[in-house]
Amino acid sequence: MGILSRFKDIMASNINALLDKAEDPEKMVDDYMRNLNSDLGKVKAETASVLSDERRAKRVLDECQAEIRKLQKYAEKAVEAGDDEGALRFLERKATQVEKYNHLQATYDLALANALSMKQMQEKIGSDIGKLEERRVNLKEKMAATKAQQKLNSSGSSAGESGSVFDAMEDKANLAYDEAMALAELRAIPKDDLDELFAQLEKSANTNTNTNTNTNTNPEDELAAMKDQMKNKE
Repeated sequence: MGILSRFKDIMASNINALLDKAEDPEKMVDDYMRNLNSDLGKVKAETASVLSDERRAKRVLDECQAEIRKLQKYAEKAVEAGDDEGALRFLERKATQVEKYNHLQATYDLALANALSMKQMQEKIGSDIGKLEERRVNLKEKMAATKAQQKLNSSGSSAGESGSVFDAMEDKANLAYDEAMALAELRAIPKDDLDELFAQLEKSANTNTNTNTNTNTNPEDELAAMKDQMKNKE
């Protein structure tokens, strides 16, 4: 019977639970939205027919009930008039109408139930569409925020890596500069006085070694040697 055959499935569906299990909620929302709009269109299209069936069933039922009342009244009048045979015919016809009424009542009950089901489905689908629309807006906002954050993170990462490279280069340059300055300062430090004195003594010792190779430390012998040198010069 068209969309009514899916009444239980539509009423039992839980949009939020289905979306929570979806691997791609954004795509799933769009798919469900298309399906729900299609179902809503079918419900609206079939509701008019179902309501028409319900009104027709109610009219026929009311007519049958009115006929039963009329036959009951005719039978009573016939009894009052002493026409038992006529009263019996009215009551027999009434019994036929009562049996018909029972069938018509069942038909009307079904038509009424279908009309109520259509109304419930329309409300349920409308509610699901509202929930989906809200979820879709939230998802799109989250997706946009996520993409923006990812882009920001990517930019921040590149900037951080570039900063690290420049920092390393700057540290290297600073180290080279510090080494150069330390060497310059070392060269600019004046030699210690003792070092200079040692250098002079060492120079004097070398000179003495070249000019006097006499290693005799006895003063008398050294004096005799000096006299001999002087005599030789004369």
